[in-house]
Amino acid sequence: MKKTTLFYLLLASSSCFSQINFRSSALMYVKDEILFVKQYVDLGEGSNLYLRNNGQLIQGAETASVNSGTGELSVYQEGTSDNYEFNYWCSPVGIASATPGNGNFGVSMLSRPTTTLFSTSAILIDGLENLDGVSSPLKISTYWINKLVAGTEYSSWVSVEGATSILPGEGFTMKGTSGTDTTNPDTSTINNPGSAQRYDFRGRPNDGNISFSLMQDNLLLTGNPYPSALDLNAFLNENVTVTGGIAYFWDQDVTIDSHYLEDYSGGYGSYAAGSLGSDGIYTPATFKSYNADGSVNPGTEVTSIIYPRKYAPIGQGFVLNAVTSGTVTFKNSHRIYIKEGSGLSSSQFHKPAVKEDKTKKTAIGAETVNEMSYFRMNTIINNRFTRQIALAFLPTATDEVDFGIDALNMDSELPNDVTFWLADDSFVIQGVNFDATKKIPLLVRATTNSTFKFSIPESVNFDPNQMVYLYDNVTGIYHNIKTGSYLLDIPAGVYTDRFTLTFSNSTLGTTENTQQQLVIYQDNYNRSLKISNPNTIDLHSFQLYDLTGKRLLSKTKLGSNTNFEFSTSAFSDGVYIVEFLTPNNKKITQKILISKSTKK
Repeated sequence: MKKTTLFYLLLASSSCFSQINFRSSALMYVKDEILFVKQYVDLGEGSNLYLRNNGQLIQGAETASVNSGTGELSVYQEGTSDNYEFNYWCSPVGIASATPGNGNFGVSMLSRPTTTLFSTSAILIDGLENLDGVSSPLKISTYWINKLVAGTEYSSWVSVEGATSILPGEGFTMKGTSGTDTTNPDTSTINNPGSAQRYDFRGRPNDGNISFSLMQDNLLLTGNPYPSALDLNAFLNENVTVTGGIAYFWDQDVTIDSHYLEDYSGGYGSYAAGSLGSDGIYTPATFKSYNADGSVNPGTEVTSIIYPRKYAPIGQGFVLNAVTSGTVTFKNSHRIYIKEGSGLSSSQFHKPAVKEDKTKKTAIGAETVNEMSYFRMNTIINNRFTRQIALAFLPTATDEVDFGIDALNMDSELPNDVTFWLADDSFVIQGVNFDATKKIPLLVRATTNSTFKFSIPESVNFDPNQMVYLYDNVTGIYHNIKTGSYLLDIPAGVYTDRFTLTFSNSTLGTTENTQQQLVIYQDNYNRSLKISNPNTIDLHSFQLYDLTGKRLLSKTKLGSNTNFEFSTSAFSDGVYIVEFLTPNNKKITQKILISKSTKK
């Protein structure tokens, strides 16, 4: 039985069965291939199904699982954290019992591979004196095993420890291990070169429909519940009325070696699925640190890196934020065979993206890619961290919240931040229907006087000749951030109506002729600002700002005099912004230099 099965799989590029019944102590070894079973898998007592080197199992039933037997599937996955950082997981297997269907999971079911077929069970350690996991022999600190099922805040996390109480499809947190493990169980890499612990998940393979009921604003830690890759776009779009089409991924600063909450630095990256065939958009986490009570510690932000997210690999956990009350369901139809780590179109377990090699892409059931048009905007804040947001262009998008593209800011308590301001809330990804006259509001938050440097580092399927401007509603000045960066000092405050992104500079074109009819001159010798209005343009108001946007001087109802003069003797040396407003709301702006070094 074993030899026949192995021989068949080695000859086939993929293997398909209606169902598989394993006799007692039978063995099947699937290496670098897909095993497709239309219905159920019955693993007899002592039997094993091994998935190795990107071997994956996909099942086709459209109902709840009826997998059975007390035999086990074995599949490896590697974490990306050491003993101080969390990974978010979701098990592809559950306990194998006499009852058919998916079973619960606990970390006691994890093992350390010793050969390609054999593993030794992990040692569970608990208590405050055992906070550090160890690579070899594999020891897991159960203090860090938690789940989040219907959470709304930090206190909603539930401690699981070593209990087999994690339901199918529920995610869990687990810290990694210290040390290394040079054992190589015929996988081309060792068990742990450092901060990449390999775990052997053993149990009955999860299969079929897996559902969760959520109330609006509930958070659920879940993930890919199957022993194959998951098409995250398919899952998010089919459940879009509850998920909003968005998944959130935890990331943490690996340079901080501490178990104390107040030392943590972490945050959530956001993935917007877009359409089924798109590659989606991912914006990386902006790390925040925490106080002991779970509140945010200001002034300690860092930025993570971008990961490909369209295909969730085996074991990958992520968070859903319910936008409405309802049920989300994972289905076998969401499963897909995508090899892990072969490029941007591969699945990646929280690992940096690598350049895509299109000759190596392997996908069973993958759809045609329909890449979205978007650009990313980076804001470097106080030279300490970068907040990245993304603006996407879809013909079906509205100016309201659109499911499938608009991603809420999960780190909304950051003391210094820049995001989109939409429906009175903070978003890190927004979709719009392109209109050259459109202005997209930004939320800018500064706890103290801070520097913000805006730029656009990347655009995809976006007209290279189309300019993008950061418009300052206070100064009336447009800053082209498509071709360069713009640095601005911003006073402490929360701004929701000062800054917008736009695609046309209204001070050019129709207002240019008006501006040319005014002569604005700073007379430093006489400490005065002089304006010549030879065509007697009716001027509604005059404002003078410093470069932080602070208004220093204001006059209204100026009229249509041919000359105006304003004293500048009270102002220190520096660059200032002059703004005139006409009755039809046309702004005329100009920078001036005040210098008291000019002597009378």
